[in-house]
Amino acid sequence: MSYTPMIQQYLKVKAEYKDAFLFFRLGDFYEMFFDDAIKASQELEITLTSREGGSEDRIPMCGVPHHSARQYIEQLVERGFKVAICEQTEDPKQAKGVVRREVVQLITPGTMMEGKALQEKENNYISTITHFSDNTYGFAYNDLSTGETKVTMIHTGFEEALNELSLSGAKEIIIAADFNEELQRKLKERTVLTFSVEEDCSVKEGYEPLLAEIDQEKLRITAARLFNYLYRTQKRSLDHLQKVSIYQTHQYMKIDYFSKRNLELTETIRSKGKKGSLLWLLDETKTAMGGRLLKQWIDRPLVDELEIIRRQTLVETLISSFFEREELREKLKEVYDLERLAGRVAFGNVNARDLVQLRRSLLQIPFLKELLKKLPHKEAEKLSDRLDACEEVVDLLEQAIVDNPPLVIKDGNMIKDGYNEVLDRYRDATRNGKTWIAQLEKQEREKTGIKSLKVGYNRVFGYYIEVTRANLHLLEEGRYERKQTLTNAERFITPELKEKEALILQAEEKSMELEYELFTAVREHVKEFIPRLQALAKLVSELDVLQCFATVSEGRHYVKPNFSTDRRIVIKDGRHPVVEKVMNAQEYVPNDCYMDADREMLLITGPNMSGKSTYMRQIALTAILAQIGCYVPASEAELPIFDQVFTRIGAADDLISGQSTFMVEMLEARNAIVHSTKNSLILFDEIGRGTSTYDGMALAQAMIEYIHDHIGAKTLFSTHYHELTVLEDALHMVKNIHVRAVEQNGKVVFLHKIKEGAADKSYGIHVAQLAELPKVLIQRASEILAGLEQKDEGQPIQKAAESTPKIAEPDAQLSFFNEPVETKATTFRSKEKHVLEKIKELDILDMTPMQAMNILYDLHKKIKS
Repeated sequence: MSYTPMIQQYLKVKAEYKDAFLFFRLGDFYEMFFDDAIKASQELEITLTSREGGSEDRIPMCGVPHHSARQYIEQLVERGFKVAICEQTEDPKQAKGVVRREVVQLITPGTMMEGKALQEKENNYISTITHFSDNTYGFAYNDLSTGETKVTMIHTGFEEALNELSLSGAKEIIIAADFNEELQRKLKERTVLTFSVEEDCSVKEGYEPLLAEIDQEKLRITAARLFNYLYRTQKRSLDHLQKVSIYQTHQYMKIDYFSKRNLELTETIRSKGKKGSLLWLLDETKTAMGGRLLKQWIDRPLVDELEIIRRQTLVETLISSFFEREELREKLKEVYDLERLAGRVAFGNVNARDLVQLRRSLLQIPFLKELLKKLPHKEAEKLSDRLDACEEVVDLLEQAIVDNPPLVIKDGNMIKDGYNEVLDRYRDATRNGKTWIAQLEKQEREKTGIKSLKVGYNRVFGYYIEVTRANLHLLEEGRYERKQTLTNAERFITPELKEKEALILQAEEKSMELEYELFTAVREHVKEFIPRLQALAKLVSELDVLQCFATVSEGRHYVKPNFSTDRRIVIKDGRHPVVEKVMNAQEYVPNDCYMDADREMLLITGPNMSGKSTYMRQIALTAILAQIGCYVPASEAELPIFDQVFTRIGAADDLISGQSTFMVEMLEARNAIVHSTKNSLILFDEIGRGTSTYDGMALAQAMIEYIHDHIGAKTLFSTHYHELTVLEDALHMVKNIHVRAVEQNGKVVFLHKIKEGAADKSYGIHVAQLAELPKVLIQRASEILAGLEQKDEGQPIQKAAESTPKIAEPDAQLSFFNEPVETKATTFRSKEKHVLEKIKELDILDMTPMQAMNILYDLHKKIKS
């Protein structure tokens, strides 16, 4: 098919950006053709049309106005698409043939610099994973809007690389074209990401200084792949990119993807929103950059005790200085997003209002410095000394930019009078000309006697004299030249007005051109201060998070935790911070937790809805709060510093990868058991309930024993298998605790109070009653339970002893044999085989469980007799 030259040009550019929507500039519109047009019309709900393409067939086409294109681009990028912006790079008047066009930027989910898709309190990361031949992985991530880049090496397998990717929350990932297909499949199963390919991983001269402190070749390669993609797609100077920061995963408390989700650290499981999470509880930050740093601290709690204590000390100082802290909070409200403002300056999309925000922000720094000096601690004074007010930037912006500039930088009225002599002359000519226009209107009214005569202006016709039709006879013939005819009036121009118009418009045009040049020069000057602005932003962010901790800790009556050297946990009146906030604080029942070398594992029993999971979560959240430097919800707290937190709480199918609830449960349990150390914290909730009772109980006991014998981690293990409580006698570091509940007038009352020892019953039927199941059903369940308990009456549960085998006997839950349950699993299996043979003989396989149980019970009595 033969296409027109313009369509051929489009297809040539499109071939280089096959995975992106190509916004092709034609006059005042960005047009899309072929498949792009069809898909864009569906995604953006815009009209699909067609045009001649050079043959008899018409080609699909749709477009958006260039002045409103941003909203359409944001819609596409938010949905995970990429958009290539193709502009006219040649003056159409000077073009010979088709106007030259080039892609000036590729906008992707990981490279957004502005717009609604860029949440102010969330980083917008783009990441890369490089797979090396020795099965190690380089992982790097960057926030283009702030310029920060971090890189690490992972030596423990792809799962940890996946975990780092999940923690970063990246929206886009860059890989090599030959990246392992199986690993790509895992990436797509676990994440919702936009995939991009970058083959070039060689270090370029332009960003070599950013990697100057990195001597590991693998880290340099990983970071270079990321930078090469950014420079290739953004096609401009990225002067705001900061030096690459190397981190080691062991520098932080490891919280895997599952545990982060289960503990609802930054978003809730159900709504996937911030409300109801730990981040929601803590976020009393006053700046956007402080909000982002808070999320980073929650994602990566510290293991360095000295740094934790440094944060605690500043929090303590801010708590004790209420008035200074409140004044600090008020000043922080006036500080805009210095990180992203610096990024926009470098990127070239900053406007005059942004620079006014920058100036106002910097004007708050001297006040912050003085406030910090008033605080009674050396750490606060050190922080004050490090705050750089960037006076040179303030002075420049004070002199150059007006207080209320327009949004569009090419409309003029941005630069202050007195800043530039030439600009002042142009403005004087413009203003004097407009004064002359006003005087002209007065003179013409007096000369003609037409009181309604007016001198006006529009962009199309310039200046004019407007006279209503009724007054046309009053005009002097030959002096007025008709310019435009309206329904009820005529517009004219005179030789004097025409001459003055040329002077005024020429002055205005030159004035606007010069203003733009001056603004660009100011922006370039500010660009020189980007490193200082970024350093200042980091300090202000940290100050904001610390005041946030102080505000929350004081307002919610948290206490400063101490750190134990002997791995003791001592929490008095501990609370779940989020649940306490959602509930009335007076209604929340606090609980203690004590664990030491003799109490490494707490086996928690009690009915559903009694608070077992809440109790377990609050211990983990208390540890995380302590290790980010915040106070904790308790009246007293002493904790070890945990290297990792693992949780297995709740149940959910992973339908995407075809994994059942039980498989997800086992994978999460495996992750904890394989990777935990004695310095870890493990929370296991109802392990084994996704399979049969016997299987589940066997697995639960085996896990308890394995953790006890081989790991020694602090573990909270809740269960409905009451038979497991006998393990306290066999495993010396296991202790039973339970959530107390009582019956009143035939109804269960949950006290939500943790007590020593095992629970006496499960109260399952009572919980079903609270759920308002039909009364007939509840009554029948009670009858069945009474029958089972009567048959089991006098059947003691076998206590575990030192010689107890590793799998507890399930007969203790439902026994068909009156003699005590034997301790050897082989004996049980022989009885099981015998019972199955009898079932086959009686042909009762299709009966209900209850019918079969009654027949078996009768069979048992006959066998005994």
